[in-house]
Amino acid sequence: MKRSAFSVIIFWSLFIASTFAQNPVNWKFKIEDKGNGEIELVADASIDAGWHLYDTQIPDGGPYPTGISIDEIKGATPIGKFHAVNSKLHKEFDKVFEMEIGFFEKSATFVQRFKVTDKAKFSLKGDVRAQACNDRECTPPIPVDFSYNSKNLPATVTVAGGADIAATGAQDSVVSSPTDTAQAQVTNIDIQVDKSTLWEPVIENLKVYGATGNQSDQTLLMIFIAGMAGGFLALLTPCVWPMIPMTVSFFLKRNKKNKGKAIKDAATYGLGIIVIYVALGLLVTAIFGASALNDLSTSAVFNLIFFALLVFFAASFLGAFELTLPSSWTTKIDSKADSTTGLISMFFMAFTLALVSFSCTGPLIGWLLVEAASTGAVVAPAVGMFGFALALAIPFTLFAIFPSWLEEMPKSGGWLNSVKVVLGFLELALALKFLSVADLSYKWGILDREVFIVLWIVIFALLGLYLLGKLKFAHDSDLKSISVTRLFMAIISLSFAVYLVPGLWGAPLKAVSAFAPPHFTQDFNLYDGSVHAKFDDYEAGMEYARKNNKPVMIDFSGYGCVNCRKMEASVWTDPRVKHSLENDYVLITLMVDDKEKLPEIIEVEENGKTVKLKTIGDKWSYLQRHKFGVNSQPYYVLLDLEGKPIGPSYAYDEDVDKYLNFLKTGLDNFNKNK
Repeated sequence: MKRSAFSVIIFWSLFIASTFAQNPVNWKFKIEDKGNGEIELVADASIDAGWHLYDTQIPDGGPYPTGISIDEIKGATPIGKFHAVNSKLHKEFDKVFEMEIGFFEKSATFVQRFKVTDKAKFSLKGDVRAQACNDRECTPPIPVDFSYNSKNLPATVTVAGGADIAATGAQDSVVSSPTDTAQAQVTNIDIQVDKSTLWEPVIENLKVYGATGNQSDQTLLMIFIAGMAGGFLALLTPCVWPMIPMTVSFFLKRNKKNKGKAIKDAATYGLGIIVIYVALGLLVTAIFGASALNDLSTSAVFNLIFFALLVFFAASFLGAFELTLPSSWTTKIDSKADSTTGLISMFFMAFTLALVSFSCTGPLIGWLLVEAASTGAVVAPAVGMFGFALALAIPFTLFAIFPSWLEEMPKSGGWLNSVKVVLGFLELALALKFLSVADLSYKWGILDREVFIVLWIVIFALLGLYLLGKLKFAHDSDLKSISVTRLFMAIISLSFAVYLVPGLWGAPLKAVSAFAPPHFTQDFNLYDGSVHAKFDDYEAGMEYARKNNKPVMIDFSGYGCVNCRKMEASVWTDPRVKHSLENDYVLITLMVDDKEKLPEIIEVEENGKTVKLKTIGDKWSYLQRHKFGVNSQPYYVLLDLEGKPIGPSYAYDEDVDKYLNFLKTGLDNFNKNK
């Protein structure tokens, strides 16, 4: 049961027993002149021995906080929040509510400041509500009324100047804070803001603050590293590994008297490999277009296609069938290499390698291009292919420079097939990520977090058993004994499967947070360290923020956003970040790939064209592009009550201290501008 539901049960169960009981808190009110046309409503609470009442700031799901509700106000406007002064605040961890809670004993003083705008018409009516508890029972938040008019004002009070009135935007009515939730704490002026204002572009405003976190650079670096890792894995496959000594020997034999020429040919051959694969990456960008890459990553159809494609590739690696390109292609390219000389010859030889090794490199290239396209970066596919090709090209050049190393190379054998099988298991695990994105986007609910984790546990357990020789495929050679390398890999795989087990009960599993579905999809969750947004609608969240006078953090996210899950698992779970997001801000998470249909299609003008927004994701993606000039996720921006930035934007950067500074900067600016 959630803590919020638990607190409601406690509240209503104690209400009947306490309704007619004497209030253990005695309240006294008075008005004090603070000068410059400002007054304070002072609420002194005298608390019976053994009882305590709670602070005005209580985390979500906790007991009822002490708060003020203003029913009528004329000739004055509130300033700031209702808060405690000159009172000793105790803080303890409450086992019932499972959180640290502030409370007062014996006595407490609370104040709410006002600016007087019309002394003759001054009128103030409302009540203070507080929940008092002892070791055995609690009272409901009993309202204690107060009422003042112009006669009750101290004689020394002066009226604020007209210029001050205009600056503060004074008005004669206050919308009361909601009293049916535990989050209600203080009544503030409900500043009416036109909804169209909330959508006005603030790109220039953001430039003043700059940005924190360099997502694009980090993303491209990670794609490059992933490309190199894929290239080195491809080297260990049966399609590529035997080609290394054959190709290098060909260079050396063709240039027996000129070793320098052999090295030059090998280097040119390696350069040809790089050119071919980088050209493939550029071709992907040219076909889909820069702006379409990010849309593709969030498309359910796109993710379903690649789920099926990766399962197909995995089946090939596991030995179900062999992927080969038409032999005529290879023959033609090979004959071109024999009939030409110089650079052109080396290029056709490199092309031959690309075609011959396709059955092994194809699945790796397909996965890499999908990941690169998912980043939305224009050059990501080319950067990924450059890393992949560089890893493939390096051995050919090095072995040509140091031919004696060829004798020390492990000979081809059954171990190469084992590499393919291992890659097959890994492709099968990664395929589930693409199915998960489609499932989340369309809210099918077929691959919740625990189902995903169960499948991964089975896959990596089977991989461990395969490495130990307990699972065998038809094309595997006999394994009389296992090597130390296989043993270590089996230990890693089986340990990883065991590591995943606590995730079935909600453990964060930070190592796989980028792949696993979000926590909110888990049906049985014992973990309470994750952060959940209070709102998933921009305008509703802004409305709540205005009524509660709190700054807003917009989290532009996506179901298929890998880096979003990383940030949520590694940064948001930090206790300091979690506390700030839950208490200092109104957190609004907007999923740009939510495929739920809008009640009606919205037509907007963008870059001189009419764009139709058909889904909720379309709406939030347009908001991000139109208002902030950004189209990548994760993207965090801090706003005031009118939708204006109060600090720098933040992209993907897992530095917790930077993120805390980002949050603190926004909060400080919000408080200064109030």
